[in-house]
Amino acid sequence: MVFSSNVFLILFLPIFLICYFACPERWRNIVLLLFSVVFYAYGAPTFILLLLGSTILNFYLVKGLYNSDNLVHKKLFAGLAIAISLGLLAYFKYANFFVDNLNAVLGAFGLEPFTLAKVVLPIGISFFTFQSITYVVDTYRNVHKPMERLTDYVLYIIMFPQLIAGPIVRYCDIADEIRHREQNWPEILQGFYRFVIGLSKKVLIADVIGRQVDILLAGDLLTMGTGTAWITIIAYSMQIYFDFSGYSDMAIGLGKIMGFHFPENFDNPYNSASIHEFWKRWHITLGIFMRNYLYIPLGGNRCSKPRMYFNLWIVFLLSGLWHGASWNYVLWGAYHGFWLILERIGLGKVYEKMGKSPSVIITYIIVLVGLAIFRNENLTDAFTLISRMFTFDFQSFIPIQSPHFYVTLAIALVFAFIVLFPFGKKLQNRVFYTDFPKRQHLAAWSISMFLLIFCLASLNATGFSPFIYFRF
Repeated sequence: MVFSSNVFLILFLPIFLICYFACPERWRNIVLLLFSVVFYAYGAPTFILLLLGSTILNFYLVKGLYNSDNLVHKKLFAGLAIAISLGLLAYFKYANFFVDNLNAVLGAFGLEPFTLAKVVLPIGISFFTFQSITYVVDTYRNVHKPMERLTDYVLYIIMFPQLIAGPIVRYCDIADEIRHREQNWPEILQGFYRFVIGLSKKVLIADVIGRQVDILLAGDLLTMGTGTAWITIIAYSMQIYFDFSGYSDMAIGLGKIMGFHFPENFDNPYNSASIHEFWKRWHITLGIFMRNYLYIPLGGNRCSKPRMYFNLWIVFLLSGLWHGASWNYVLWGAYHGFWLILERIGLGKVYEKMGKSPSVIITYIIVLVGLAIFRNENLTDAFTLISRMFTFDFQSFIPIQSPHFYVTLAIALVFAFIVLFPFGKKLQNRVFYTDFPKRQHLAAWSISMFLLIFCLASLNATGFSPFIYFRF
């Protein structure tokens, strides 16, 4: 089940909200837990028992960790819990990738290939694995004591708003709200507005642009003109941004309706003046996870410069591999790591001298080249698209016969870059982070209802498309 589907919007969500708010507060966690199980089982019924079983096992291992006074035993419990979580992720996400590459090597030496039945990837496994790890590590570090009730911990892992594609919610950020949270109508309404904004980003912008991007990339890339190549990759940058940030907005909005405060996951990333800044603004919760649970344990900045550069490289190689079991994702991670190291060496000072606007343009171009690698699992196609971007062949430009696409792309570009201007920043703060007076709530409610109906009509006309990050 996905948020941008009629099943969710017309059936699941209204029934859930009625049951949730009709129950006394002490029963609301149970209602949320039961509906979360149904939500996941609807899309992946064969994996729900695996998810629940690994979650329950993790709960008792961490309980043993917390109750033990022996440091060796603590490390043993923590190591076992992390090994189980990472082991499941490695098997389901990377077994096929490993076997395919192993067989390529064996084939080069004329040896028999190794056979393995195709492993199906459970939906959202990366996200609930990372949240399990934060629970183990935060408890081990005494950042927060573990959950007392098994149902509370299972709820933390399987809560449906952020289960499938994040944000990655650290245990210490939400632990207190699992048991005690306050709900009020202004926050509930703000959550509803945020949900509708996210839904509109997905249905009215990302899906419209994405359909045309798929058509363009399915064509002959070798004959693609430079203008078409740039339109294609710019359009894809808008598609993936509005798709993923739209999901995050919907998750944050649903959480706020229920009294949870999930962390922000995007902060206008294409306005960044460096790749370092880009990763502070793009998929923020993944960046925080990588910093706290990988980069800092490796030594972070508290080491020699060569070791620091190595740490950055490792983090981004693994970040790329996290996105998918394919070499293009590994290369994409290495590509971003390369630019981060260049900025540490001296490129960052060059950006400072150039000023904000030129730095933003250069950074956006660097990101676009990376997205060409990210989008195409076939590396030949990726490099062909990049080469067509820089051949400056404008004679073979073929106009895209879709005014709807161009209008939507223009709107996306405006919203993606509007906060570069002071009025844009004020507008964003007003819409996302300000409590409205009663009259403005009426206007916001009316606009939100109009957008919601418009999105439902669009879904009925075109069907739904899954979120890009569901497969990660």
